[in-house]
Amino acid sequence: MTLMSSVAKASGPGWRAVFAATCLALSPITYVSAAPPGEMPFGVYDPDGDFKSDSEVTIEHLFLPWEDVFLPSLVDADVYAKERNRAVLVTIEPWTWSRSERNTANILQRNFAEGNYDQYMRGICAVLGTMESPVTVRWAQEMDDYSGQFIWAGWKKENYIEAYRRAVDICKAEAPNANYMWSPLGYENLADYYPGDDYVDLVGVSVFGLQAWEQERFGKELGFVDILTPRYNRAVEFGKPVVVAELGYVGTKEYVQKWENAVRQIYPQFPELVGVVYYNQHEVYPWPDGYGLPDWRVGERVID
Repeated sequence: MTLMSSVAKASGPGWRAVFAATCLALSPITYVSAAPPGEMPFGVYDPDGDFKSDSEVTIEHLFLPWEDVFLPSLVDADVYAKERNRAVLVTIEPWTWSRSERNTANILQRNFAEGNYDQYMRGICAVLGTMESPVTVRWAQEMDDYSGQFIWAGWKKENYIEAYRRAVDICKAEAPNANYMWSPLGYENLADYYPGDDYVDLVGVSVFGLQAWEQERFGKELGFVDILTPRYNRAVEFGKPVVVAELGYVGTKEYVQKWENAVRQIYPQFPELVGVVYYNQHEVYPWPDGYGLPDWRVGERVID
């Protein structure tokens, strides 16, 4: 049984023991960027390697476009994760890195439905199927967010569900031991896009805190629990373990410290929350209301 499948299939408080037993800590080492305090399993999207020597990290998050991906890099990622006793969460985005060459939503939807992009999923998942690290696949995330960031968001529900199932079916054939994370942002409409229990092992949501925006929009700061609560409550309705698949926070030193002290705590109101994964990167899509591109990186997120 893989790490993520262990988490997905455990029930009640015993899942934490399963997780701890599966993800053995490394020998004592020098920390570069320490994970937040707490007992919640913690992962990172960490392209610059800030957490490379942090034994508290148990999940390595990768983002891949399904076009223009250098597949041997997945082999390197497997070695990197295995050396650190980390599971691998792979977010596959159905487009290319090149913004100028990206398809429209209609072209993506039509061509994938006709099988013209099957080879992209098949090629990636064939490599994932050879990896020794436990693997969870997250395909076409945040489909419930209509802000315009993703060309697969805002589709008719039946079209998205059909595409998601097709992607997972292709991947299961190539990587039968992988697990699958369906990952809305967490909005009120997320249930419209649920593809069914047979296609979901875990449910991921996103939680980001931007102090200045919160103060303007709500007249107060929000905390991790404030933002997570409604998203968790929607996600847990499907009876699957819940993961904060993308996490970030930017603000004053005091604001960041409050979030830092909160994100890995065990909360009785979130019994099915099984992990949080930090997005250690500069934002790539503008925040609403003119707040630009927040820098979620651990060394840059404190604003004086």
